[in-house]
Amino acid sequence: MKIIAIGRNYAAHAKELNNPLPSSPVIFLKPDTAVLKDNKPFYIPEFSSNIHYELEVVLKVCKEGKHIAEKFAANYYDEIGLGIDFTARDIQDVQKAKGLPWELAKAFDHSAAISHFIPKAQIPDLKDLEFELKINNETRQNGNTKNVIYSFEQIIAFVSQYITLKKGDLIFTGTPEGVGQVHQGDKLEAWIGTEQFLNFDIK
Repeated sequence: MKIIAIGRNYAAHAKELNNPLPSSPVIFLKPDTAVLKDNKPFYIPEFSSNIHYELEVVLKVCKEGKHIAEKFAANYYDEIGLGIDFTARDIQDVQKAKGLPWELAKAFDHSAAISHFIPKAQIPDLKDLEFELKINNETRQNGNTKNVIYSFEQIIAFVSQYITLKKGDLIFTGTPEGVGQVHQGDKLEAWIGTEQFLNFDIK
């Protein structure tokens, strides 16, 4: 499986990092070794002094597809969950300044914490989905999918023009504003509505 992640998909988040709004989806990849699941703790890596959290709605691809039309894109994912895109912001800033790829900052081991998944049919309205991240019981991110620049279907259609989607692939759909640094001892908890999806520690 592969992890496809979308950058700058919430305008307020792009603004807080002083990034221009994209004219097409910004994508990057994480390898399967980035996955951190079952609420296992995240260990801050030695190579970074500024790891940021980014809470995102995650789609699970349910069948293979390429050159998918937007009107059919909803048929290619059947479950959703939450994920944290951990980012070595200090490394990313250096890479961006040099015009280099982000992978060192985004694709390192355990940089993609993922929750359990639920059938998307359980969600009344995927286009008006509230999700929240608390750190040490304080709300840090409060997002709603109605604020995305590119919809889930637009993302799937765009990505599939370049990369074949396969069953089990995960798509991180972008983070709202409120990102920030994690520290040893922090506890991260995330919800969709009133259901908790993530609950793990930073070490």
